Amino acid sequence: MNHILNPQLGQFVKVAQGRDADKLAVIVGLEPERYVFIADGDKRKFEQPKRKNLLHLELQKDISREVVQSLNESGRVTNSKLRYVIQKYAEQLNEANA
Repeated sequence: MNHILNPQLGQFVKVAQGRDADKLAVIVGLEPERYVFIADGDKRKFEQPKRKNLLHLELQKDISREVVQSLNESGRVTNSKLRYVIQKYAEQLNEANA
């Protein structure tokens, strides 16, 4: 598990524990303590993000500029954009591991 405790909006995460283990998501909200809100645009929509403890997530080093820009401009991000950036990021990970 990655215990870096400085999450940022738009940062990719890999769920380490729970029902969604090993799935990718994006941070769409932050809480002051050790919790973040994640969404994947599919099972977890932006309108109802999952509140997760940072200890149950593996923070990835990459941040989606598209998601950050959308959140800054309109305060929300579309579920289709979330699905798109997660799919592209998963493809990059697969290419890097191949």
